[in-house]
Amino acid sequence: MNEYILLMHEDAPDTAAANDPQRWADYLARLRATGQFDGGSAIGAGERLRKGQPGQAATGAPSGFIRVRADSMEDAKRFLAGNPVFDAGGTVDLRELPRT
Repeated sequence: MNEYILLMHEDAPDTAAANDPQRWADYLARLRATGQFDGGSAIGAGERLRKGQPGQAATGAPSGFIRVRADSMEDAKRFLAGNPVFDAGGTVDLRELPRT
């Protein structure tokens, strides 16, 4: 089984739905019930750094992540169902985590 990360962005047109605590509680409960949910968190403000240059605000960066296990990228897409950011029209990056 492969590991994937869903990166939620703060660009949903319906910010109330994307940030609704009850929607998140329901979604996370469904993820936990699959047995393939490996955690996640909101991501706070930060700084974008590059060697030899002054730091900049990390704008447009992901606002949260969820880690899941699935057999394939196609299988992992099922975890988008019910995601408050995705359902509210926002961006969710789905990335495979390489095995080391």
